[in-house]
Amino acid sequence: MNKKYETLEVSWKQPYTILLVLNRPEHSNAFNTKMAIELSNFFEELVLLKEMCRAIVLTGAGDKAFSAGGDLKERLGMDLKSWQSQHIVFERMINLIIDCEVPIIGAINGAAFGGGCEMVAALDFSYASENATFAQTETKIGIIPGIGGTQNLSRAIGEQRAKELIFSAKPFSAKQALEWGLINEIFPSSTLLAETLKTASIITQNAPIAVKQAKSAIHNGLQMTVAKGMEFELKCYNKTIRTKDRVEGVLAFNEKRAPKFEGK
Repeated sequence: MNKKYETLEVSWKQPYTILLVLNRPEHSNAFNTKMAIELSNFFEELVLLKEMCRAIVLTGAGDKAFSAGGDLKERLGMDLKSWQSQHIVFERMINLIIDCEVPIIGAINGAAFGGGCEMVAALDFSYASENATFAQTETKIGIIPGIGGTQNLSRAIGEQRAKELIFSAKPFSAKQALEWGLINEIFPSSTLLAETLKTASIITQNAPIAVKQAKSAIHNGLQMTVAKGMEFELKCYNKTIRTKDRVEGVLAFNEKRAPKFEGK
């Protein structure tokens, strides 16, 4: 992926892994309309890479902020029509992130406030630095989380805790985020990205179709009853047994060697 963006940095850090960096450090990596459009474009064009990309690591530029959420300086003075039009762009952005087939792992390197915290909750899972802080600050400015925060945060940490944090808008630490289930592990700032890329590398060594189908089964199944979820799981399972990767995986196991998965 060689396209140049104004608000993002995109690079291949290792085979099959894309590093996606929110790159507005002078604005705490807050997403303005331009960043939301570029993020949407990135995820729309990702399908063209097919099996080349098997994991994405998402982080923020600098060491102070992952993302401060929507850029309030850009929103200053917006009339209702302009605000709503911009929010449609934000909705498209978060839906493309949620619907992405490829696992997205967050490396939360600082403050994740407002929409930044909503974005963390929308990822498949995240690691955070020791200095990371989180908050759903929307009620302080007269709105509520509007790109999935009331839904994804509640699913990640539970209804009562999410209500407390959203109603109060109070910040919480990386340690609390770990205890409550929003992030999976804490690392020193100096090793956060390397540790996140390490996990991404492990994922990319597994069968990519199987990983995608596992992601689909987990996410979609959780929106269903257990019985319907198990039916959906079986549909995802059946998509994997038809693949060449399934044949290669079983053969490699019996030949006591590492498998060579092609995503086919």
